[in-house]
Amino acid sequence: MNSLKKSNTLNLVLVHPQIPPNTGNIARTCAATETRLHLVGPLGFDVSDKAVKRAGLDYWPYVDIHHYESVDTFKRQIDKHARWVGFSKIGTIQYTDFEFQANDWLLFGSEIHGLPKEIREGCHAQVYIPMPGTHVRSLNLAAAAAVGLYEAYRQVNY
Repeated sequence: MNSLKKSNTLNLVLVHPQIPPNTGNIARTCAATETRLHLVGPLGFDVSDKAVKRAGLDYWPYVDIHHYESVDTFKRQIDKHARWVGFSKIGTIQYTDFEFQANDWLLFGSEIHGLPKEIREGCHAQVYIPMPGTHVRSLNLAAAAAVGLYEAYRQVNY
């Protein structure tokens, strides 16, 4: 895991993802941007599930993917100095107002429960993507991850 210690690339973390096509689409975005993808279990599906592979298409082999059985395993295996940026609808900073850094870890929660409180509280910052509409509870996880990731890369001159 030395490759995870010091790096000038962003890391995208999905904590307890539940819907295979969302993870597959996020994996495709990570392959396209050469971003590491971290999946923190328990997952709501098997990563070898046909739905995930179908959503990732032929990009799946190009994803730098790391699996963790639990939040505790994740915390033990990553750089202790990593800066966590949690994305949550109850975040306190609009994502475009936050100053991202080249080696940030962008954390997203499950489609059903969002980012767990224990993770949010450990984040350096909690950001949100504004949704002026009142008829939708949240953005799709794959859409939110892409919006957040590309804004972070825009700011760090990707």
